[in-house]
Amino acid sequence: MKRKVTASLISQREIAPGIFDMWIRTELAAGAKPGQFLCLYPRDKSTLLPRPISICETAKDRDALRLVYRVAGKGTAEFSGYSEGETISVLGNLGNGFPTREAVGKKVFLMGGGIGIPPILQLAKTLRQEGMEPEAIQIIAGYRDKNLFLSQDLKKYGTLFVATEDGSAGTKGNVMDAVAENQLKADMIFACGPMPMLKAIRGYAGEKGIPAYISLEEHMACGVGACLGCVVKTREVDPHSHVHNARICTEGPVFEAQEVDI
Repeated sequence: MKRKVTASLISQREIAPGIFDMWIRTELAAGAKPGQFLCLYPRDKSTLLPRPISICETAKDRDALRLVYRVAGKGTAEFSGYSEGETISVLGNLGNGFPTREAVGKKVFLMGGGIGIPPILQLAKTLRQEGMEPEAIQIIAGYRDKNLFLSQDLKKYGTLFVATEDGSAGTKGNVMDAVAENQLKADMIFACGPMPMLKAIRGYAGEKGIPAYISLEEHMACGVGACLGCVVKTREVDPHSHVHNARICTEGPVFEAQEVDI
C-alpha cells in the first residue's frame, strides 16, 4: 500500500561522476520489492513535481532503502546536497516490480544499462534469497566508461559481465554485444535501462522465444496513475482508460516485453 512518509538520510556519497548513492531510513523498506520505485519531493517548490527514483537495495532489518541516482536537473541536484540526518518526503512503494518467483529454477539474464543498473542489484539479491545459485544469475551491465558503479555489489549475487561504450572495460559496445561475445544463454530476461536497449532486448527475446520483463523509464507527474502522463501502448485494453495503453507508474514500470509497443 503506497503512502507518503518522511524519511531520514543515513548516508550519501558520490560513487561516479554525477552518480550518487543514498541510504534512507524509512518503514517503506519492509514492503519494498525489486523493480519498484519511490517519488522523492524536493524542498524547492519551483520544481513542482516529485522525482521518481528506482529502489536499488533494501536492508529490511534496519528499515533502510538504498537509492542510486544520476543528477539530471534541479530536483536531483538538490538531493545530492543532502547530508546525514536530514529528512526528505517520500511517496512509496510504487509500481509492480519484477516477478522473481517465475525465475526460480531457470537461468536468467539481469540486464541493466546506465542508471537502469541500480534496480538490478536488489533483483539479484532477491533471487539469491529465493534459492537461485550465482551461476544461474547472469548479470550484464552496460556503462559509458570504466566508472563501473555498483559492480562490486553485483558480483556478490551473480556472474557479472560488463560492456562499456568506449571499450575501457569488458566488452566494447552494449549489453547485447556482451551477450554475443560471451556466448551467453538464458531461459528468461529481466531488464532496466534506456529505451534503445529495451527495444533490442525485446527483439532478442522474441527471436529466442523466451519471456522478458522490462522496466520502462518515463517522466512522471503524479506517480499514482491519476494524470495519464506516463503511458505506453499495449496489446491489451487498459481497464482504466479503455484504450490500448497502460500507465507506467501503476501498471508498470515492469511489463512483459511482448505486451508493450516500444
